[in-house]
Amino acid sequence: MSSREPSSPKFRLRLLPVLIAAAVTSQAHAADLWTITQDALQNNATLGASQSTFQSVDAGRDVARGSLLPQIDATAQVAHNNTLESQEGGTQSGVGNSEDSYNSTSAGLELTQALYDATSWAELEIAKRETGQQALLLQADRQQLLYDVASAYFEILRANDVLEASISQEKAIKRQLDQAQEQFDVGLVATTDVNEAQASYDLARSQRISAENDLQVSFEALERLTGKRYDSIDALSDDIPIESPEPAGRDNWIQMAIANNPSVQAAQAAVDVSRAEVDQAEAGHKPTLSAFANYNYSDSDQDYLDGHNADTQVGLQASLPIYSGGTTSAQVRQQTYSLEATQYDFEAQRRDTTQQVRSLFTQVMNDVESVEAQRQAIVSNRSALEATRSGYEVGTRNIVDVLDAEQSLYQAVSDYADARYTYVTDMVELRQQAGVLDQDVIRDLNQWLRETQTVTLRLPEDGGMSQMDDIGERPTMEQSSRP
Repeated sequence: MSSREPSSPKFRLRLLPVLIAAAVTSQAHAADLWTITQDALQNNATLGASQSTFQSVDAGRDVARGSLLPQIDATAQVAHNNTLESQEGGTQSGVGNSEDSYNSTSAGLELTQALYDATSWAELEIAKRETGQQALLLQADRQQLLYDVASAYFEILRANDVLEASISQEKAIKRQLDQAQEQFDVGLVATTDVNEAQASYDLARSQRISAENDLQVSFEALERLTGKRYDSIDALSDDIPIESPEPAGRDNWIQMAIANNPSVQAAQAAVDVSRAEVDQAEAGHKPTLSAFANYNYSDSDQDYLDGHNADTQVGLQASLPIYSGGTTSAQVRQQTYSLEATQYDFEAQRRDTTQQVRSLFTQVMNDVESVEAQRQAIVSNRSALEATRSGYEVGTRNIVDVLDAEQSLYQAVSDYADARYTYVTDMVELRQQAGVLDQDVIRDLNQWLRETQTVTLRLPEDGGMSQMDDIGERPTMEQSSRP
């Protein structure tokens, strides 16, 4: 069989780059962070459930208000009546039987209006405060979704950069292995050098395979949030500023969080709801007063009756609970304890948010320094690798030193990428904890993405990733330039 035939491995190797380039060129434009965020806001199941819950709670206000508005009831009845009467008297009265069959109709209309009902007013107040609380919880869920989308997006970019570093490391160690094998074949090095290089190559290969898997999982996490599949996304610009948070003071961020964090505000709203529930329980001791008016009409075709009956009634009705077996007093105690519990929950939420903001502010400040340190670490490790290679060529360093230097360099590259994305996600989370994470923040962040550089997923079943053994054939994740 000729090596030029399509089934030839060499033919497939030459054809593969062409196929990959064609696939990348034919793809639709990659999605950016803003587009994916809009998809999540429209399609996220958790946020949809939260919105429906808010609407349900909001409808509860109308339910509670209904008991304070006029109540009108109408009744009507049509009946056929059959009466049989039998009488048996003494010796002089004799015996008598009578039977009567007739139709009857009746109708009634009743109107009541609560004039004073402390319990119903308290129920309406509870419904209003619950609506406000649920609105804050919805806001918290929306901000959580914005953070989750941003975190998942940059996790993909992080995984891609780690994968690129792993691929580069595998290629470099493979070249070192080939060189050691050639030197061993001509008797210049011992077999231990080949074995050391082979062990390093196997480790690098396993790390690359693991990085490929992490990348697939990262894309799946984004799909879970939006309900949509994305084959490629825009990459982050190298020019994104790595700056300290503004405002600069940590206490400023804490004050911002106490004032704006929706979870803290929702915990405070829960306290207000509990206070209204105490008022409702205490209202069980108070009287009620209502006005009423009713009209009743009845008619029948009974033989000895002619005409109809009608009556109208207007008045006031009051009631005063005197003793209910201690139930009302017990309910007051119960709701008072519930109020105390919500107050403790609010304080716990306030403290937790304060601690989170402090930690995140400190972390972001450290991230700024870490990014710069990791950037310098790449320069230092590259210089160290070049020096180690030179020493290996003149015999002052061994192959283990070279392999260690190779791994240190690409670990520094991976750590630098990790530091950049950690900074971005920590900044987003800091804004979330401070309660100032909104779509404007996402839009500003989206401006630092590059449309000319995309990250594209190639699944194994599509002919990519770990189906090929030679690292030079790897089409896993491409950073491609779009025209």
